[in-house]
Amino acid sequence: MDSQNQNTSLQRLHNVEKRIVRVLELAGGVMDELSNSTGPRVEVINTHCREFMQSIKDIQVTLREEIKSACEYRPFEKCDYNARISNEICCKKLEYIIEQLDGMKENIDQYQDDAE
Repeated sequence: MDSQNQNTSLQRLHNVEKRIVRVLELAGGVMDELSNSTGPRVEVINTHCREFMQSIKDIQVTLREEIKSACEYRPFEKCDYNARISNEICCKKLEYIIEQLDGMKENIDQYQDDAE
């Protein structure tokens, strides 16, 4: 994840934080309205509840997108460690095979010398 994407992601999460604060303010506003001595104003409660529900949906969508993008992020994606280790193992295997072939060649040469 490059720094620009990371900054954008942090900005989106910061905006989610602001929306969460707004949701809490809306909930507090509804509580205030319900505790009003003259009785609650239905239109105010309805307005707050609609905004509350829409904000919750927006927060959920944004958080899902951020979680999905975080799951797609692979910090070691460009790491060549596995390839290098695989190459080293292959080289060691080849060295071992060459040693075995050299040993076999010596045995063959020795048998040929004994046969002559």
